[in-house]
Amino acid sequence: MTFEEIKKILQHKIVGIAGAGGLGSNCAVALARVGTGTLIIADFDVVSESNLNRQYFFYDQIGKPKADALKENIQRINPSVKVITHNICLTRDNIPVLFRDCDVIVEAFDLADQKEMLIETVLTEFPEKPLVIGLGIAGWGNNDGIHCRKVDNMFICGDEISEITPDLPPIAPRVGIVANMQANIVLDLLLK
Repeated sequence: MTFEEIKKILQHKIVGIAGAGGLGSNCAVALARVGTGTLIIADFDVVSESNLNRQYFFYDQIGKPKADALKENIQRINPSVKVITHNICLTRDNIPVLFRDCDVIVEAFDLADQKEMLIETVLTEFPEKPLVIGLGIAGWGNNDGIHCRKVDNMFICGDEISEITPDLPPIAPRVGIVANMQANIVLDLLLK
């Protein structure tokens, strides 16, 4: 399949991204670069200087809502991608409304309780929709431990072990690997 054929298929696809931090911002940029038609991005946070070590933002965007800053960056990369942003905290009530039209949903949260809430909500509300999650991204090295595992309609990307702690922070290389792995799974799902 040529890149033109790929773009023709993707221009009609909608991907929801829950979280615009390390995983979400990098995954969204990868999906924009290949021409995904619409990205629906939801995040309640603002860009901070500490985010710049792994998230697809720039110094002059510090203080801006992450979803809006990410939209700016995507529009500079590929203005044909439609980006819909929601500067809100996702809940069990708003997830079904925001992501109902998505072909695939990407989970890109930091906190375990948020991940659990999103996974439970998507599996309950949209059991037919593929869900691509990131789990185990902290630290550096151990490339061989990073993998993707399919469980029903859910795809788990990461090493599934490395929890983020002060001594094992999320850093650009591993975060980027997992985010691009998520984007690659989404691309595979959309092109089938």
